[in-house]
Amino acid sequence: MVSLAACVTGFLLDLLFGDPVWLYHPVRLIGRWITFLEKQIFGFCEKYTEEKMKAKKLLIGGGFLWVSVVLVSTGIPCLLLLLAGKIHPVFAFCLETFWCYQLLAAASLRKESKKVYEKLTKGTLAEARKAVSMIVGRDTEALDEKGVIKAAVETVAENTSDGEVAPLIFLLLGGAPLGFFYKAVNTMDSMVGYKNEKYLYLGRIPAKLDDVMNFIPARVSAVIMILSSFLLRMDGKNAYKVYKKDRRKHASPNAAQTESVCAGALDIELAGDAFYFGKRVHKETIGIPYREPEAEDIVRAGKLLYMTAFLTLLILGGGKACVLLM
Repeated sequence: MVSLAACVTGFLLDLLFGDPVWLYHPVRLIGRWITFLEKQIFGFCEKYTEEKMKAKKLLIGGGFLWVSVVLVSTGIPCLLLLLAGKIHPVFAFCLETFWCYQLLAAASLRKESKKVYEKLTKGTLAEARKAVSMIVGRDTEALDEKGVIKAAVETVAENTSDGEVAPLIFLLLGGAPLGFFYKAVNTMDSMVGYKNEKYLYLGRIPAKLDDVMNFIPARVSAVIMILSSFLLRMDGKNAYKVYKKDRRKHASPNAAQTESVCAGALDIELAGDAFYFGKRVHKETIGIPYREPEAEDIVRAGKLLYMTAFLTLLILGGGKACVLLM
């Protein structure tokens, strides 16, 4: 019951205040640990000149990286919460609440996407490109206004699951330690889970296990987002229609789940070809282009994010409370 209360309180703090940027974020520490281990693994594998052997060692190294990062990222919070509980239960509750607050990203995601909207409506296209570059992984230098809007909406849609609903599910299941477990897996994927020459082998296991971890949360997010689109009086019927049609149109088994719902709810087309590290990457389009994307769609995607987050807490948090009270 304590973890549930900490999760709910942390959720509300995130919505009220957003990410505490003035404080060093624990996920950055996870990132530094990943970077350190990555350098050690690459250094160790450099002595292998035969390509097959080197690839095999990098695959093993990727497994070692995953286990090491997960153990440290989960073990330290468990230990600190145990020590805090020995000092006083209230201290442990406050610590877990603060971590839950830091691990959720609805407010910061909406805030950063709103910056793109503001640059589009009150600034210049160059400023909007720069703003969207802060929240997407693709190249943004050549994006036109439509491309900037689509990039921002896609990021909000995808991260509704990765940045909010998925960590919220893990927090509700196991408190802050399980939340850190999820964040460790997700951070590894964002740092080494690329299918390029450098990370093709080292990042394979972290990327695959991130897909496994997000398989259920992505689909839960999509279902709740469809319900949210109805409640917000968006095009809920089309959200469901596009979800059924396009939910598998992505290299990742999970990313198009919420992207397809968002595209349908807004009656626009998302995805399509994009440039990454100077190379054009083919992507199927998602959605039905009943109209052209407009800047206001970024705001609408943010509202869909918030409603989806609220409903997730209400449905899953309420369900957990009922189980605990039985």
